[in-house]
Formats: sequence, structure tokens, C-alpha cells
Amino acid sequence: MTLRAHILLIVLLPVLLFAGLAATGTKLSVPALGREYVLRLLMPDTAERVALPNVLGPDDPSRPLVVIDAGHGGRDPGAVGQGVREKDITLALALALRDELLEQGGTRIALTRSDDRLLVLGERPEIARRMDADLFLSIHADSAGEKSDVGGASIYTLSNRASSQAAARFAARENDADRLNGISIEGQSEEVSSILVELSQRRSQEQSNEFASLILREGEGRLAFHPSPKRSAALAVLRAPDMPSVLFESGFVTNPEEAQRLTSEEWRQEFAETMARAIRIYFARRSQG
Repeated sequence: MTLRAHILLIVLLPVLLFAGLAATGTKLSVPALGREYVLRLLMPDTAERVALPNVLGPDDPSRPLVVIDAGHGGRDPGAVGQGVREKDITLALALALRDELLEQGGTRIALTRSDDRLLVLGERPEIARRMDADLFLSIHADSAGEKSDVGGASIYTLSNRASSQAAARFAARENDADRLNGISIEGQSEEVSSILVELSQRRSQEQSNEFASLILREGEGRLAFHPSPKRSAALAVLRAPDMPSVLFESGFVTNPEEAQRLTSEEWRQEFAETMARAIRIYFARRSQG
């Protein structure tokens, strides 16, 4: 084989491999990295823009709208352990919270998914933005690989550095948008738009941290939290600049006791009541401010 053929083969093989994985949704395990890392190349169920879900609850647009996002779904099971799949846990929790909020009344609710289907990661918060949501809650579960003793729920908000980066990207992309957090940025210069988006992001981040603190307060003694429960990270689902967003990691499916708890009806109800109370208090504070 000639040198040119060797080079061509080296270049094309990875491309063909990734193309095949993308087409089939195949997982590629990488045990050499020290834990159960998985490379997922999952295509959405449809190339079309995802339709907006139905809004449940009061037929009153003045009522606050919370969008609940059940992580993973479809061909993407998420974390797997103890015979439990993350996508099933998150959907069950989302449905339980929806039902609890509907029973209490006063809040409009929408779910990014109410069945077992795959959504593009970036489309999840975008659905909430398109619906002018007042709060976005993404529900997940975690995995600790071989460490079966790691457990506890945690709450993520967007990190400061990621917040600034996300604001800059949004300003560059959405410079001609009509409004942002009630502020008109249409026709503004790039510099002014960037400042307005940065301020909006900062405000949303403060509100996200407030809601995360409420979850911790209301969940004390009811939900088992990780020793370091409040965290920040550069998570894609939290980067909307004009919407308070929180990601709730419900626990570890790799922990036998926790996996059993996460799949129990009693714990789901406990979660739903706790989260619904935190949401109700959060919106009550917003209405007073």
C-alpha cells in the first residue's frame, strides 16, 4: 500500500467509525479511562423543530409557567445501574411533579417530554424559552461507576464563567431578537446588546441560585442530599440567558439502596411534594418582588 493510501486510510477510518455510530446510536465504552465512560452519538427522532408541548393548569397567562424536563429518553437511556435506567426515573419524577402541581393549582406546567422519546439536548431549554417559561427544571440521575456507596441528590446551577461565555454567545447569535427578559434589544449595537444579555444572564443566575437554595431548604430531612449538594457547572441545559434554570440530580442509580428508593412510589411522591413546595414559595417571592 502506498504512503498516500496509508494517509487516506488513517483519515477516513475515524470518519467512517463516527458516522456508523451516529447512524446506529451505538455506545462506545472506554474502560481505560478508569470508570464507565460512554461515547454516545445519538440522532434526534426527527430533524424537524420540536413542537411545543401543551400547557396544563390554569387557563390564565398571568400565572407562572414552569417547564419540567425529564432528562434523556428514547435511544438514550442515560445512566444505568442496578437494572435501573436514568431515563425511566426522570420521566416518572417529572410526571409525579406535574400531577402534584396540577393538584395544588395556581401554576401552569409543561413537560419537554411526557413519554419515552429522544430530544436534542439544546432543544430542551429552547422549548422553555419559546414558551416564555418563568422557571426551567431539568431532572436527572447520576452514576458513580464501580463506586456503589456514593449517593445523594445534588442541585446544579450555571457556573459564573460559563454564564458569561453563554451570554456572549447568545448576544452574538441573537443580536436582532425582539426582547430579552422584558428588555428590548432589537436594533441595538453589538456592544449594547452584549451588556443587556450579560445583565439578563446575571439576573437569571441569581434567581436560579435562589430556587436551588429553596430546594435544599424544603428538602431537608425529606430528600437525601449529597454531602456537597449545591454545585455549579457549564451544563448546556442551564445556559438560557433570560430564564432561571436548575438541574436536579435525584441520586445515583449505581447505589443499590438509592436505586431502590428512586424507583419507589413513596419517594417519588416525597420528591413531588418537596419540589412543588419549593416552586410555590419561589413564585410567591417573585410576585412580591
